[in-house]
Amino acid sequence: MASPNIWENTATYEVENRAVDPHGRLAAVLRELAVWQDATVLDLGCGTGFHLPGFARDVGPAGRVVGVEPHPDLLALARRRTRSWENVTVLQGTAQAVPLPDASVDVVHARWAYFFGPGCEPGLADLDRVVRRGGVALVIDNDASRSTFGAWFRRGYPHLPPPSEIERFWATRGWTRTPVDMGWSFSSRTDLEAVVRIELKPDVAEEALRHHEGTDVDYAVNVWSKTF
Repeated sequence: MASPNIWENTATYEVENRAVDPHGRLAAVLRELAVWQDATVLDLGCGTGFHLPGFARDVGPAGRVVGVEPHPDLLALARRRTRSWENVTVLQGTAQAVPLPDASVDVVHARWAYFFGPGCEPGLADLDRVVRRGGVALVIDNDASRSTFGAWFRRGYPHLPPPSEIERFWATRGWTRTPVDMGWSFSSRTDLEAVVRIELKPDVAEEALRHHEGTDVDYAVNVWSKTF
C-alpha cells in the first residue's frame, strides 16, 4: 500500500516525526509494554529509519534492531541513517512477508504503517510466524474518535471504517488498546502547515488550518499490543 505522505514528501515527514510526542507520553507507554534491553526489535514499515537509532540505544549492545521497508528510496535513506550502528540491519520487505526466520523477534513496532485494522490480516499472520513466544507486538495508529487531529482525520478520510469497527477488529483478535494523548508540537507555524497539508486532502487541510491557531495540536493515538 502506497504511503504518499512519506513517499512523496520525505523531508516534511521528517519534520512531522520530530514534532510527535513532545512530552514523551507515547515513548513511556512503549517502554512499559515491552522489554527492550537485549531484545531483537523489528520496526515494520521503518520508512527513513527515524526510530531505528533510538531502538538501537534501547536494546543495548547485546540487542539487535531490524528495519523492514518496501519503498526503495526510503530503504536507502534508512540504511544511510543507520550505517554507523553495528546492531542495526535494514531489509527490503513487507509486513505480509517479513524477511526474517520464524520465531526470531522479541518486539515488533509498527507506527502508522500497514496495520490499520480490517485488511491487514496477512500481516498479522506473519507476526504470528516471526515473533517468539513471550514476544510483544506494538501497533500505533490514529484514534479518530477524539482529539483535534482525530476530528481532522475523520473529515479527511470519511471512507475509512469508524473507530468502533477498528477497535472491534483488534479486540476480537486478542489485542489490547492503550489510548495515548501524545500531541504535535512544531517549532514554527510554517512547519505545522506543511505537515497538515501532506496528511490531509487540500480542502480539509485548508479548513483545518483556518480554524486552528498556534503551533501545537492535540493528537490522540491508540497503541495496540499483543503478547505472543
